[in-house]
Amino acid sequence: MLLDDKYTYLLRLGDNALVLSQRLSEWCGKGPAFEEDMALTNTALDLIGQARMWLSYAGEVEGRDRDEDQLAFRRDAHEFVNLLLVEQPNRDYATTIVRQFFFDVWHHLLLQALTRSADDRIADIAGKAIKEVGYHVRRSTDLVVRLGDGSDESRRRMQAAVDELWMYTGEMFAADETDELLAAQGLACDPSTLKEAWFAWVRDVFADATLTLPSAQWMQKGGKQGRHGEHLGFLLAELQFLQRAYPGAQW
Repeated sequence: MLLDDKYTYLLRLGDNALVLSQRLSEWCGKGPAFEEDMALTNTALDLIGQARMWLSYAGEVEGRDRDEDQLAFRRDAHEFVNLLLVEQPNRDYATTIVRQFFFDVWHHLLLQALTRSADDRIADIAGKAIKEVGYHVRRSTDLVVRLGDGSDESRRRMQAAVDELWMYTGEMFAADETDELLAAQGLACDPSTLKEAWFAWVRDVFADATLTLPSAQWMQKGGKQGRHGEHLGFLLAELQFLQRAYPGAQW
């Protein structure tokens, strides 16, 4: 049914923002410099705000009286439909920045497309979010270039992060029946149409950063269908602890 697919699509948008926000929040108070600590925290807050808008709309479409808090805190890992990329651990700062850059470029391209959605609510949320994501992608691009074209050590770490995370980028462009159905209705964007622009963007930035694009390899997938690795469970255990321990608790 179209409503079920629309609900799933909105969940994906919200879960991507929510999970990545939680990952970035793990750096709060631990950033490599005060300015970076603040910038990562602000990016996380932007993504939380976007997650609330998408999940709130998803709850309305679902029609089961679940708001954004219930969708965020009362679902198990297999019910989350975020990209595998955003749940990958921070490891070091290079991994955090490369993960952010890969996602930011894709996110910006996606939101551009969604501002033209036939669904006014989707178009409105995308229009608000893209203003924030424009800053996110500028910042992560600048850091990729600065660290990639920096010292031997920073370049080594950045290239290692690129090589490690590359296998998770293919899922961003893998269209399934939900994507295709909603794209045909003019409600969503077929992610496969973003691939060429994403690669061109990343290739140009990597040239400035003296980083090497990995060779073609097998790509991980399944996050959009609720199949995740071990990392998401640990992330959700921290994110959801209060509501799981004290259901309905409020400040």
